Amino acid sequence: MANIFNNYFVNATYSIQNENLNNTSTTLDNLKLIFPKSFPRIYMTPVTANEIRNIIKSLKLKNSHGYDEVLPRFLKISLSYIISPVTYLRNKAISSGIFPSWLKFSQIVPIFKKGAKDKLTNYRPISLLIAFSKIFEKVIYKTG
Repeated sequence: MANIFNNYFVNATYSIQNENLNNTSTTLDNLKLIFPKSFPRIYMTPVTANEIRNIIKSLKLKNSHGYDEVLPRFLKISLSYIISPVTYLRNKAISSGIFPSWLKFSQIVPIFKKGAKDKLTNYRPISLLIAFSKIFEKVIYKTG
């Protein structure tokens, strides 16, 4: 069943992917056309442990989780143990300008919308992000 959903969702974007493959301009060329003026540099300040603590406390207590199977509830319970490493990793990502690759992945799950359950078009894919990715995104949103 997983392979059926995977094939359906992958092939649903096949024509768009082909159009992009046939486009010989680079992404940078396209961005230069869209944004002819350069943007000012983005400066992000280091985050404090207190900011990370507040973000973790604000996470919703859902039972869904990403591929790492870590629930936000676990992060809240272990907050005093993980606050320093998470703060360090976030600040390291800022100073290096590199978003950790392990935070870029998500788990795609088909969710039934309505209609006949045997029709693939009645499902929509949702991305389940890992909780650490949500923390990083909230920090960037608040400090960016």
